[in-house]
Amino acid sequence: MRGARVLVGNAAYLREEGVDPALLASIADAEANRGATVVFVAIDGALAGLVAVRDPLRPEAKSAVAELRAMGLDVVLLSGDQRRTAEAVARELGIERVVAEVLPAGKVAELERLQREGRVVAMAGDGVNDAPALARADVGIALGAGADVAVQASDVTLMRSDLHGVARTIVLSRKALATMRQNLWWAFGYNALMIPIAAGAFYPAFGLQLSPVLASAAMALSSVSVVLNSLRLARVSLD
Repeated sequence: MRGARVLVGNAAYLREEGVDPALLASIADAEANRGATVVFVAIDGALAGLVAVRDPLRPEAKSAVAELRAMGLDVVLLSGDQRRTAEAVARELGIERVVAEVLPAGKVAELERLQREGRVVAMAGDGVNDAPALARADVGIALGAGADVAVQASDVTLMRSDLHGVARTIVLSRKALATMRQNLWWAFGYNALMIPIAAGAFYPAFGLQLSPVLASAAMALSSVSVVLNSLRLARVSLD
């Protein structure tokens, strides 16, 4: 007995194989508009049905996107899913820009295009298909429960699979960068003032000099001030 030839794939694939999925087009459109990925099934060259698959959104996904947008960031959904499916998900999440039906190379190309526009791009993902884009982004953020290759390709790995961690990472990074700049300017200004005094540059005109003991104490105070300023990062609110 000859086995049946079963085809499973999207509409384009079935058309390439000579099967017209038009009979189920209205049902497929309705499912896609609800955010489902539609897969058609054909048996021995005849359309047999379709399967609608929908991954549930993470409970925190919508609020996490809103948090990122409130920070002034542009949020883009990069997806390999069908365009209508991706657009339905984006509408539910409050994302205005969607790049759908892209392979891993297409995600990298989109990131490169944004970078050529002068954008600083952060990419968050957890799948194998996200790994090339995570490596290409200015900052790749992987979820801890994601695929190993995604974790290895990223710059930052979140220990918990909580999308709010993306916003927390950006907040902490901004605070850390601001603190480093403060420390740099403090150290530069302090040394620009104290080194000439210690060298006796102001002694002939003002009689101002610094003893070795006071110079040592002042240097220690400079280091302590930098450390104390950095310790303020421990009090940064990430809620």
